[in-house]
Amino acid sequence: MAIVYKDRSQWWKKYIVIGLGLIGSFVLAGIATAVILQHDLPSPAQLNNIQPRLITRIYDRNDEVLMEYFAERRILIPYSEIPPYLIDCLLATEDRKFYDHWGVDMRRIFGALAHNIAKFNLTAEGASTLSQQLSRSLFLTPEKTLTRKIKEALTSIRIERTYSKNEIIQMYLNHHYFGPRAYGIQAASQLYFSKNAQELNLLESALLIGLLKAPSKYNPLEHPDRALVRRNIVLNSLVDYGKLSEAMADSLKQLPMVLNPQKKDIGKAPYFTELIRQRILNDYGEEALYSSGMSIYTTLDLRYQNIADSALWEEIDRQQELHEGYYGLDNEDYSYMIPDTSGAPDSIRVYKQIQGMLFAMDNETGAVLAFVGGRDFEKSKWNRVVQALRQPGSAFKPVVYATAIDNGFSPSDLLLDSPIVLTIGGEEWRPSNFDLTFKGEMTLRNGLRASINLIAVKLIMDPLVTPRQVAEYARRFGISTKLDPVPSLAMGSSDVLLWELVPAFSIFPNGGILRKPFYITKIVDRNGYVKYERTMADQEEVLSEQTAYIVTNMLETVVNHGTGIGTRLRGFKRPAGGKTGTTNDYTNNWFIGFVPQMTCGVWIGFDDYTRIGSPSKGEVGASTALPVWTGFMKAACDTLPVKEFPIPSGIYTATVCLDSGELAKGDCVWTITDLFTDETLPKSECHLDHRADQTKKENEKRFRIDEKNKGQKTRF
Repeated sequence: MAIVYKDRSQWWKKYIVIGLGLIGSFVLAGIATAVILQHDLPSPAQLNNIQPRLITRIYDRNDEVLMEYFAERRILIPYSEIPPYLIDCLLATEDRKFYDHWGVDMRRIFGALAHNIAKFNLTAEGASTLSQQLSRSLFLTPEKTLTRKIKEALTSIRIERTYSKNEIIQMYLNHHYFGPRAYGIQAASQLYFSKNAQELNLLESALLIGLLKAPSKYNPLEHPDRALVRRNIVLNSLVDYGKLSEAMADSLKQLPMVLNPQKKDIGKAPYFTELIRQRILNDYGEEALYSSGMSIYTTLDLRYQNIADSALWEEIDRQQELHEGYYGLDNEDYSYMIPDTSGAPDSIRVYKQIQGMLFAMDNETGAVLAFVGGRDFEKSKWNRVVQALRQPGSAFKPVVYATAIDNGFSPSDLLLDSPIVLTIGGEEWRPSNFDLTFKGEMTLRNGLRASINLIAVKLIMDPLVTPRQVAEYARRFGISTKLDPVPSLAMGSSDVLLWELVPAFSIFPNGGILRKPFYITKIVDRNGYVKYERTMADQEEVLSEQTAYIVTNMLETVVNHGTGIGTRLRGFKRPAGGKTGTTNDYTNNWFIGFVPQMTCGVWIGFDDYTRIGSPSKGEVGASTALPVWTGFMKAACDTLPVKEFPIPSGIYTATVCLDSGELAKGDCVWTITDLFTDETLPKSECHLDHRADQTKKENEKRFRIDEKNKGQKTRF
């Protein structure tokens, strides 16, 4: 039945009745819809276990943060660390009746609804409370529909029944998006001001709250003018809210916007953390890595890492400068063309970049202590420690000597350093020494000390050693790359990884035990539960304790009197063993060495095998890699106790006659004191009569003192 008013002056009452009817209809429709939508709302369990996406952090062994991974960079902070004026800015701008309503502000809803009906647009003006905004961002979609609005209101009521007002504010500020990958007020504070949220001042708080309306539109880094306008609107809201005087607001609005944006951070030890990232991604998946908020504790020592970076970059920069002086930009072997972005020529010629890598591990556990995979992670993600296959050159010789010692040789055994011609695959091969000279008969110890190629080649060709057996020993030592069982293997002709060569060297100071390197000690989820913890060492006995000690002792001779003496000349005095390595054409420079507690390996070179050094004189491992190793070890070991390498049982020291190979007696002239095992120790005294056929003077003519041998007599 139509409503008829006889008094036309009361016509407006008709529209009031109609409006109330429409509002009532909407309310009834909303109630009906709410009943229908109950099953679409979050369950009590979901409400009680709200878990926003969090940052996964990687720590070193002293709990220093190395790297963060996240889809949404969010750092949770408690309500107690949120400045009061930041909360005032939030409530003044977004929900002034927050402490008076129960999740939905009916007055704001009816006001907004009336405004929207007048505009014939039901979504023109919103009336969402903080709780409604939180429920939308946590559980719903941003679409502007009546159904979503009803779900939002019902969910916010449930949130209010589950959490206190302060907890809701805490969740809101920890969850909301504030700009480029910054979720939550703490991440936003760090992004724009490089500070923690609790350190924010009033103007900074107003600026960040102003971003909530449209973070991209008002991003102060990209749109400072818009951001400034929004900041001042928030200050005006504080005046209306009664938290700021108008005079103070006018004064504050005159102040400029001051930002201190966070610098782009690739983290610390980026090649190492990339290794971790790939491991976590493979074991736990992308969601766990970027959103679960795990804490990953590693073996890396950041102090060691900083020392490694400094030592390696110093040498690389020195070599880069030298090479630029050697070659100039006209040399095509040492430079390459890249497009010129300046708009001048079509392309420009630049110098190639010399590279380096360093890997150090704890001998006792296998823990990775320092890890540098290249010169610049931002320019090259190629992780050379675990990916770069390079020839080790003479750095492979300790594997050859270990095979020989383990199969009956002793350090005092003699081999002849003389020319040899081998036929391999139908082609002649004439191996040579580095200095292109031959020194005649010498002991294995001296052959390794001076890194004599011909001694290593003849040793690997002995029936008790053989290339195939050396390759098998290398496999036992953890070297998994393809090793060709040919005589040139003695000179390091097959590619290896530094990741495997360093643990192989650590076998010697470890008494024959191979401890495979590891880098994660524990993984903890966001709630403090341990997901993974390393409890068992991955180790295996691959060499006898006696052989390991003898090779260690021989490598000490290399450092004290041989190609590694540069470590001593640079002031490194601790007991240590090691080996240099340089490949053909000077394309790879190595030094691998150890003290009782730690083993470290260094490589210097170009990725494309460009020659290292000047056109007339190539650089060797002793001149490039060894200084890096020494610089690292001197600084890294300064907190470690000085230790000697322990001598196992079954090791004997004896003086033998090199003419007979038997225990020396009084008239023996060519003698040496060295180490032996039960199997190699001579059992009888020298049977030769050195006075019978010649006088002492005539006998002396057969010998000369080799100054490099520190008094040992070498026969030619």
